Amino acid sequence: MFFYLSKKVAIPDNVKLKCVSWNKDQGFIACGGEDGLLKVLKLETQTDDAKLRGLAVPSNLSMNQNLEGHSGSVQVVTWNEQYQKLTTSDQNGLIIVWMLYKGSWYEEMINNRNKSVVRSMSWNADGQKICIVYEDGAVIVGSVDGNRIWGKDLKGVQLCHVAWSADSKILLFGMTSGEIHIYDNQGNFIMKMKLNCLVNVTGAISIAGIHWYHGTEGYVEPDCPCLAICFDNGRCQIMRHENDRNPVLIDTGMFVVSIQWNHTGSVLAVAGSQKVVTQDKDVNTVQFYTPFGEHLGTLKVPGKQMSALSWEGGGLKIALAVDSFIYFANIRPDYKWGYCSNTVVYAYTRPDRPEYCVIFWDTKNNEKYVKYVKSLISITTCGDFCILATKADENHPQEENEMETFGAMFVLVLCNSIGTPLDPKYIDIVPLFVAMTKTHVIAASKEAFYTWQYRVAKKLTALEINQITRSRKEGRERIYHVDDTPSGSVDGVLDYSKAIQGTRDPICAITASDKTLIVGRESGTIQRYSLPNVGLIQKYSLNCRAYQLSLNCNSSRLAIIDISGVLTFFDLDARVTDSTGQQVIGELLTLERKDVWDMKWAKDNPDLFAMMEKTRMYVFRNLDPENPEHPNKDYIINFEIRSLRDSRALIEKVGIEDASQFIEDNPHPRLWRLLAEAALQKLDLHTAEQAFVRCRDYQGIKFVKRLGNLQSESMKQAEVAAYFSRFEEAERMYLDMDRRDLAIGLRLKLGDWFRVLQLLKTGSGDADDSLLEQAHNAIGDYFADRQKWLNAVQYYVQGRNQERLAECYYMLEDYEGLENLASSLPENHKLLPEIAQMFVRVGMCEQAVTAFLKCNQPKAAVDTCVHLNQWNKAVELAKNHSMKEIGSLLARYASHLLEKNKTLDAIELYRKANYFYDAAKLMFKIADEEAKKRTKPLRVKKLYVLSALLIEQYHEQVRNAQRGKVKGKSSEATSALAGLLEEEVLSTTSRFTDNAWRGAEAYHFFTLAQRQLYEGYVDTALKTALHLRDYEDIIPAVEIYSLLALCACAGRAFGTCSKAFIKLESLETLSSEQKQQYEDLALEIFTKHTPKDNRKSELDSLLEGGEGKLPTCVATGSPITEYQFWVCSVCKHCVLAQEISNYNFCPLCHSSVG
Repeated sequence: MFFYLSKKVAIPDNVKLKCVSWNKDQGFIACGGEDGLLKVLKLETQTDDAKLRGLAVPSNLSMNQNLEGHSGSVQVVTWNEQYQKLTTSDQNGLIIVWMLYKGSWYEEMINNRNKSVVRSMSWNADGQKICIVYEDGAVIVGSVDGNRIWGKDLKGVQLCHVAWSADSKILLFGMTSGEIHIYDNQGNFIMKMKLNCLVNVTGAISIAGIHWYHGTEGYVEPDCPCLAICFDNGRCQIMRHENDRNPVLIDTGMFVVSIQWNHTGSVLAVAGSQKVVTQDKDVNTVQFYTPFGEHLGTLKVPGKQMSALSWEGGGLKIALAVDSFIYFANIRPDYKWGYCSNTVVYAYTRPDRPEYCVIFWDTKNNEKYVKYVKSLISITTCGDFCILATKADENHPQEENEMETFGAMFVLVLCNSIGTPLDPKYIDIVPLFVAMTKTHVIAASKEAFYTWQYRVAKKLTALEINQITRSRKEGRERIYHVDDTPSGSVDGVLDYSKAIQGTRDPICAITASDKTLIVGRESGTIQRYSLPNVGLIQKYSLNCRAYQLSLNCNSSRLAIIDISGVLTFFDLDARVTDSTGQQVIGELLTLERKDVWDMKWAKDNPDLFAMMEKTRMYVFRNLDPENPEHPNKDYIINFEIRSLRDSRALIEKVGIEDASQFIEDNPHPRLWRLLAEAALQKLDLHTAEQAFVRCRDYQGIKFVKRLGNLQSESMKQAEVAAYFSRFEEAERMYLDMDRRDLAIGLRLKLGDWFRVLQLLKTGSGDADDSLLEQAHNAIGDYFADRQKWLNAVQYYVQGRNQERLAECYYMLEDYEGLENLASSLPENHKLLPEIAQMFVRVGMCEQAVTAFLKCNQPKAAVDTCVHLNQWNKAVELAKNHSMKEIGSLLARYASHLLEKNKTLDAIELYRKANYFYDAAKLMFKIADEEAKKRTKPLRVKKLYVLSALLIEQYHEQVRNAQRGKVKGKSSEATSALAGLLEEEVLSTTSRFTDNAWRGAEAYHFFTLAQRQLYEGYVDTALKTALHLRDYEDIIPAVEIYSLLALCACAGRAFGTCSKAFIKLESLETLSSEQKQQYEDLALEIFTKHTPKDNRKSELDSLLEGGEGKLPTCVATGSPITEYQFWVCSVCKHCVLAQEISNYNFCPLCHSSVG
């Protein structure tokens, strides 16, 4: 950043100024002073000369109006830019609001409290409210139309400053004691601000300024410090918000009177005075800082006492009130910009976005490419490429090949001229200084520098790709500490520990050419290294601290601009004898220019350079200046130096021969080229060839040779027109000669595919078809590169470019189009897996599976279903394609369902997949759980029946599998036996495979007994209930014997009833109270009835007969004594022959009777 004083405006009668304020929108400057002085000035912004714009405009006053109304010294002036109002106040407490009417300022409102003096006034961000603070502690908040919103007296304090927050919710009040209090926008106290910058400060201090940047032009980076508070002792803190516990702290080392942010909040100006040891008086000084506390520069201002400062709206000028003068200083900011391949790359911040907006403006085609970059540090360009140095995004995962520098804080992004990132490099040093050559990028922090030999892949062979993968090991990236002395051998390594080591003499500037790297240090030492193998060649010593370094095209001279804007030159190779008689290398040249803020060497002449001095540009040849030039700030202008202009004039007016003689006397490659081009225009091939030889243009020589071989004069003229980029003229000539093919060839070389397409449509031919397809695809690429996917699709369809078409559909989120494309492709097409992956990424399972199956990748299809939780589909696919992984897949899915408590879904999954055993296990588990919950018995029975049915299916599956194994080897009986044996082995592990129907039987008889009892069949109910004694492991004993006692009592079988009561009373699961109740009930029953059965139970008599256990009828619960009975084919349970006629379904398993 560079500053210099540009203008001084004197106030009449030497009236001393107290304050100054510059209107950011309209450009008016208000200044107030003693004796009621109030002036409004305005500098010219327009001029008749179109070339003079910006800082180059002569800064004459276009307005100079005295505003009458104040009698005392005017102490506060503040603008309301939104409503074009000026608010002023004097030492008597009089406040006047001024308005602009027909080009002049008039009083609009007046207010006077007559009690105290106004110390500060501040409009909020939208200009709707003003807050006025008085010295006696009174605060008034008013609206823009003059109405009072609220007022408050702060007792026991003296106020001197006020500031609004950006959202107008917070007010900061500065006290004369130096304290700052935080209030809400209704005047309620919140808290005192913690002032970290005043730690260890003693004595009286006062606030010099509070300025809260409102973010109207965006922030230089997200969460950027924006609230600046400075005290008269020079201590300053910059905060992110009013409660920031970790502010940026600055000690300016000066007596401060005023501070202000520029229009973008990127530079803080601090004005005041500084003691100088060599002088008795203090020197007026303005210091400039970034929001992060980095010092940008110092501006010294003449005069006795500086009182105020104010920035211009564009941030390119600053107004300083000193004694009875206003000094204007021009500011040359460090713009982030560069120039590569006819493209200007520049960056700026926007209010609506947190990132930097980087524009790639192609000046040749006038096309613009926009890129948004977070935390941009700098832009560096060379040749066709540029480097964007940024802070690394914390959320962005780095590439695998960047693992060695994982955790890197900064990124160097190599981009081409349309902003496409080609290669990002993550580094661990702060890239404060970046230089770039055709082969290397050099980034330096204060202690170390990093070199990267970049390459751009156009068409890489397999060998080159292999080399790139090994490139890190071979040392394409290296890091060196500034205190090291590298020898130039391949000893550099990427060791970031070097970057952490400190140095007493930090780096302050770097520059590089193809063969040389120059590193400047704060002490004035210049270190010269060789490239590409970095070796320290020489150290030079200068008497200044470099701010900018630049090497000429043959690396023989170094230009140095120091921090105070002095340009000097150093000859790196000159051998001279110093004062001690020693011979040294390097000599400081005599030329010195002041107030220089930039310079540029010519690319083809080591003695030619241009430099910017204040608002003028000078071109120097061998240290002698030509006439100064006035560049146009808005556009790039190509300025021709004098000898080039003279040669051009000679060729035009005198002729080629005389011009040739002049160029012979003043030789330069550019002048020979001019002659060659003029000779070509006149088809003087002999002169053209000689001139091309003199300027060493091999392509030009070849072109002249080719022209000599052409017979047709018109063909030669067309070729020359094409050579001079007059492509329209050349094309017209080709078409006039009926050579459409040459016209198409010309447009092909230029990459103008739109015109190629137009030309192709005017003719026909077989060769045109492939070219037409190529043209459509190239235009599709053109739109795709610019992310105009819809336009690209139209051309890719015509060019039958399915790969790019798929990409466009995906970017457009046109998944229907993508699906149609996939269905139109033949089976096993190489694009199908890619399309399938696109569907996977957006969660479209069915389409992805279809695409994977079409390219014969069922495994990928199953993986997709698993990834997208489409387990049913996954299992179905695995079954259909007989995949080995189905078991593990089912287990994973089942566990997934069980985690979500979807047990029935897991059972259904196993059942469909014929994993009956696993399904049955889960079903038994559910049945057991339901039984414990005392759910409806019928529901529990159904669950047990389903479990048993699954076990039966499992048995059948085992038998069938065994039959398949022994088929053809033995009889059916043998295979059945083998099946049963295997089943036996498998079933030993589980209780429920032995007798799968026990649970179902238990609850069947339990419900049947109760149904019979309620229907009045007491005897049959008792017989059924007696069966339940075998199922105590399934139904709680208390329920079984309660039911049995009830049925026995109802059937007058008091002996059985007595046994049931005895069992109930002995149950350990019952509480003593419950047992007592049973005993009381038994006593009541058996005192009336003898505990003997009136008649013997048939069941007991049969059992006593010792004929073994008889089969039980599941319809009636009675034992079957006949030889004829019905057996269910599914559950293998029996029903009496006379009973089965009443049923269509088995009473137990509900399968069809059939």
